Order: sequence, then C-alpha cells, then structure tokens
Amino acid sequence: MLGYAHPFLEGAPVTANDFRRMALALPETAENAHMDHPDFRVCGKIFATLGYPAQGWGMVKLTPEQQHYYSKDCPDGFVPVKGAWGRRGATSVHLKAVSKDAMQRAIAAAWRNTAPKRLAEQFGVDTAPRSYLGGVRPRRSRC
Repeated sequence: MLGYAHPFLEGAPVTANDFRRMALALPETAENAHMDHPDFRVCGKIFATLGYPAQGWGMVKLTPEQQHYYSKDCPDGFVPVKGAWGRRGATSVHLKAVSKDAMQRAIAAAWRNTAPKRLAEQFGVDTAPRSYLGGVRPRRSRC
C-alpha cells in the first residue's frame, strides 16, 4: 500500500475488496456470512454486508438521519433498502457510484451505530456525510 495519495487511484471506484478492507480495519470487526453474502460484525452484530442486493453493491446500517444526508449527497450511490429495514436506516451502496472517502465514512458510521457504546467512544473518526458537516459537494460525478 502506498504511503501517500496517488492521483490515479483517488478517483478509482470502490471495489468489494476496498469495502472489505475498510470494514475489517475497524476495531473488533469480523467477517462472517449471512444469507450467502459476506457480512461484517462488531461484537457479533452486523453493521455492513457485501453483494446485496447484487454484485457491486453493499449495505450499511445507518440511522435514518445519516441515511438522509448520505442519500442527499450521493443519490446514485446511497439508496434506502426497501421496506421497514430501509425506513430504519439500512442503506444499499452502489460501490461504483461512491468515492472511497464517502464509503469509508459510511462504513465507520455503521460501525459506530452498531458497536457497544464503550467501544464506539474509543473510536473518534468523523463519520458524518459532507452535507451534514456543511462541506461542499465534490464537483466530480461520484460522491
């Protein structure tokens, strides 16, 4: 892995391996399987999955408020899951449509939402979407 940001890689789409690395980098996270899809758990609770609803997609467990802002920032990348799960914040992510920064923030947010309070308090990474932070939306088409 490079120790610096490489301009060519900066705009590269998020891959399933990127998603997996981001999730597994978080404390006390383990990969497992649920309904024939890889999932990522903190202390036994699922916070993200890969390959659902199809290849090239993932799912993160956000709060409804987080889901609103991520979907607002990147409507092609972050889509509420259908039904009650989606109304509670479960959000499908089209990997090719999101930036690595947005994906990292969303996975970290899902982890914090799911982790036990004592563990989440130790993890001080900013997980808010850019619009929630008052930031400027990127000019490129991917968020």
